[in-house]
Amino acid sequence: MPDDEPDFSDVQGGSSSISSDTSVDRTYTVRSGDSLSKIAKSLLGDAKKWRLLYEANKDVVGSNPDLIKPGQVLKIPKV
Repeated sequence: MPDDEPDFSDVQGGSSSISSDTSVDRTYTVRSGDSLSKIAKSLLGDAKKWRLLYEANKDVVGSNPDLIKPGQVLKIPKV
């Protein structure tokens, strides 16, 4: 291989950790005593926006929005 050619023989593929979802502004890790309405009030300014949190996080929360667990990482949608 000529000296002026770059050597990419040791380059490995991978994936990016940057989300392409532009509707998510940030994330929040659930703590003991949290509820979707408390998180909504704190981060979105209105406890009634808990449904937005739930809709954005059904894959994490599951079918019951009252059963969030400490340690779960929720996506906080842009509003």
